[in-house]
Amino acid sequence: MVTNATSFSRSGLSDWLLQRLTALILAAYTLFLVGYLALHPDLDYAAWARLFAGLPMKLFTLAAAVSLAIHAWIGLWTVLTDYVTERLLGPVATPLRLALEIAMILVNLGFAVWAIDILWGV
Repeated sequence: MVTNATSFSRSGLSDWLLQRLTALILAAYTLFLVGYLALHPDLDYAAWARLFAGLPMKLFTLAAAVSLAIHAWIGLWTVLTDYVTERLLGPVATPLRLALEIAMILVNLGFAVWAIDILWGV
């Protein structure tokens, strides 16, 4: 069996399950926000701020942000390993794939830290 150090969980099944779980969290978060917006047509800043001031919403938003980072990492890692190959790009493929993976990690980490900063002002 081949394992890759850059895979999120080092198992195709685990990656698949994680991506499905994160998709469910993101779908629930999106449906909640769409429902909230539909039920509050004259939403103002004060009501929006009250919604996000509560601990349950902060935790739900944090779960959605972390889920987005995990979901993006698994999906983009899969795309890169499938399409940035030596067969297609020659010897430049491996360093290019590594550079793109590092960039993805930095962007995902930056977004996660930014979300935490927005939610808790750390």
